[in-house]
Amino acid sequence: MTAPTANLINAIALIVLSVWGFAEIALSSWTALIPAAAGVILVLCQPGVRAENKFVAHVAVLVTVAILLALIVPLSSALGNVYEAPLALARTVIMMGTCLLAMVAFIRSFIAARKARSGG
Repeated sequence: MTAPTANLINAIALIVLSVWGFAEIALSSWTALIPAAAGVILVLCQPGVRAENKFVAHVAVLVTVAILLALIVPLSSALGNVYEAPLALARTVIMMGTCLLAMVAFIRSFIAARKARSGG
């Protein structure tokens, strides 16, 4: 999977799943929208990622890593409430999975770009 495709899938998943989680908890916890905000940033980075802009790609990676790390707290909370809110666990795991998928795609892209630059 290419980095632009993985980035877009990740962005859409972050937006949709965090808005769903926000709506499910009665619109009371604004922190549930942090992944959605990150998803919007990733969508805004999409043209630069597609154009293989090194700076924009690194911004997208930074946002992706930050959200992946930030989702550790909701994951531990969801694991503690798995019987009361199994969908919260599913949403969090899916968001973390798409972040990991995007990270792998970005790393592969960076390796390929380095090989292309060095002629190898």
